[in-house]
Amino acid sequence: MSHPFDTLTPDLVLDAVESLGYLSDARILALNSYENRVYQVGIEGEQPLIAKFYRPARWSDAAILEEHRFTHELAECEVPVVAPVQRDGQTLFEHAGFRFALFPRRGGRAPEPGNLDQLYRLGQLLGRLHAVAAIRAFEHRETLGVDNFGHASLATLLEGGFIPRSLLPAYESVARDLLKRLDELFRRVRYTPIRLHGDCHPGNLLCRDETFHIVDLDDCRMGPAVQDLWMMLAGERQERLGQLAELVDGYQEFHDFDSRELPLIEGLRALRLMHYSAWLARRWDDPAFPMSFPWFGTERYWGEQILMLREQLAALDEEPLKLF
Repeated sequence: MSHPFDTLTPDLVLDAVESLGYLSDARILALNSYENRVYQVGIEGEQPLIAKFYRPARWSDAAILEEHRFTHELAECEVPVVAPVQRDGQTLFEHAGFRFALFPRRGGRAPEPGNLDQLYRLGQLLGRLHAVAAIRAFEHRETLGVDNFGHASLATLLEGGFIPRSLLPAYESVARDLLKRLDELFRRVRYTPIRLHGDCHPGNLLCRDETFHIVDLDDCRMGPAVQDLWMMLAGERQERLGQLAELVDGYQEFHDFDSRELPLIEGLRALRLMHYSAWLARRWDDPAFPMSFPWFGTERYWGEQILMLREQLAALDEEPLKLF
């Protein structure tokens, strides 16, 4: 059985980069990425480049180019973001059947959980991001919603045979109860979808030389603005209230935050949990996944998932976070 990246050898990676006129020093380092394949490639006499090879059949060319245009739009507005390299006006290239893009290397540290000073600055960064994002909509990228992140995820999991039979009734029951609540929540809470980073966890907002910058817009999509904020919050309710206040104070220097979106936070967390399990299931024929996620399919994993989804059901009954 062939797998999507079977033929992507180190030599092919070097050939792809050199096909654009670069001279590599033959040093290549695989970086931590499962959805795509990402490598640091040494370049003679210059800084190394990051070469990202897109998973075949995941995004259309139009969707990838829309991500690239969004990133360059942010860069032109001086939002600190790692934008793809342009060669002869192009950012998406093809070699031996693989689509790829090149990026400058940009390292950094993830934010410290709960650091209020950093949260204020992250809020400023996300406000700047959304001020640009709200100008126009994506045409070729999906919108985050209960159907694609929730119902479609459950369908994948029920069809795939990954949930142990002993836990299948419990998982299906709590997932269906949760989806009913999420359908109602997303109907009740009115919001205007904007372009989002989409996967805005702290590891995608890196600090270097006291400046934060945004990396990896591979999951950018339309959705509620609060999707890019809630993953910055951690700890008990009182801690999260203080963190949210700092984050939104910084954010509102550059873009208005609609506090009516706050009740969506626990619903978005539930959708992320379900979507993550379904993502693992959909990628299981890629040999990197069974090697890296050997616990997927175990009773322990699915027992924990059932518990977390029950906790999300309970969280939907609690008072949402508020700004004071």
